[in-house]
Amino acid sequence: MPSFDTLLRELRGHTPEIDSPSLSAEIEAGTRPVLLDVREPDEHAQGVIPGSLHIPRGYLEMRIEGRIADRTAPVVVYCAAGTRSVLALRSLIELGYTNVRSLSGGFNGWKKAGLPWEQPITLRADQEARYSRHTMLPEVGMAGQLRLLASKVLCIGAGGLGSPSSMYLAAAGVGRIGVIDDDVVDASNLQRQILHATDRIGMAKVDSAETTLRGLNPDVKVDKHRTRISSDNALELIGGYDVVIDGADNFATRYLVNDCALKLGKPVVHASIFRFEGQLTVFPASGSPCYRCLYPQPPPAEEAPSCAEAGVLGVLPGAMGVLQATEAIKLLLGLGDTLAGRLLVYDALKARFRELKLRRDPACPTCGDGVDRTKIALIDYEQFCAGPKH
Repeated sequence: MPSFDTLLRELRGHTPEIDSPSLSAEIEAGTRPVLLDVREPDEHAQGVIPGSLHIPRGYLEMRIEGRIADRTAPVVVYCAAGTRSVLALRSLIELGYTNVRSLSGGFNGWKKAGLPWEQPITLRADQEARYSRHTMLPEVGMAGQLRLLASKVLCIGAGGLGSPSSMYLAAAGVGRIGVIDDDVVDASNLQRQILHATDRIGMAKVDSAETTLRGLNPDVKVDKHRTRISSDNALELIGGYDVVIDGADNFATRYLVNDCALKLGKPVVHASIFRFEGQLTVFPASGSPCYRCLYPQPPPAEEAPSCAEAGVLGVLPGAMGVLQATEAIKLLLGLGDTLAGRLLVYDALKARFRELKLRRDPACPTCGDGVDRTKIALIDYEQFCAGPKH
């Protein structure tokens, strides 16, 4: 049975290698291969070749197909000194990768050659434990989790929809969550608004939200906006965030959020609830279709009573709010297909989801043909939703 040294010499003799100066020249010439770092996380944290993809050697076979789907893509594997990369290369070849090389001398050789390297931004040890179920997903990984921690989401409302959406965003590690609400906690809220608690009745909802979200995840910064969003402050409030969660309970606010987000190029994850039914869609940053394509005119007040007037099943906003958080995370990470252009309708009594196609209205006043979104005027939305006076 051969020793490890014998095996390594044999493998190295059949392994295509590239030295650091040659690799640097390829990168400078614009023929950059995928740089695959197979070192352990503690080594990776000490420095990397810029633009590297990190998969620890122990996870290579499990994760490589999700990170490098094209088996013909040029790949250069590196470790600390050029030993583990040779072993990793054998696994890649066995998996069908046909254009792979090992970096002789590894990262240490790269540094000794005076070539550029960088210190990666990494998770703290406690964060690695907290977000471990995220980072083991190839589609998220360390880079995705760091992106979430750097992200900013604004929740319009700290009520039935804002409660579950903000809590799951906080749990996921979204680094900054803004909460807009000017109300205080009432006993009637507690049947569905799980951000709040009995001992907080009378407390401002934004303060109660901060207590819950920070208690759930101290990594999260909570921006408290104890105000009503209006045409006067909407641009300032929405402008500082990456994604907007629309949990408003009235048409005036929904139209305002739509118009302001279009003007600023911000995506909106919209949901609404009524008795036993919920609706969910995404209005993309690209601008169409938008809320006015779905509702060109607000319905008469008697046809759209609020939850306070018509009631709502307490668990319904939980289901819809969790879906809102899901769509927001997908937007932040660039994952999957969002609900843009689709309306998801949930009937809780029948336990049934239906999907409806949303089409852009070419004549839409805010996203239609020829509309300059930067010139969208924010109007008096209360008056707009009240309709003409007779």
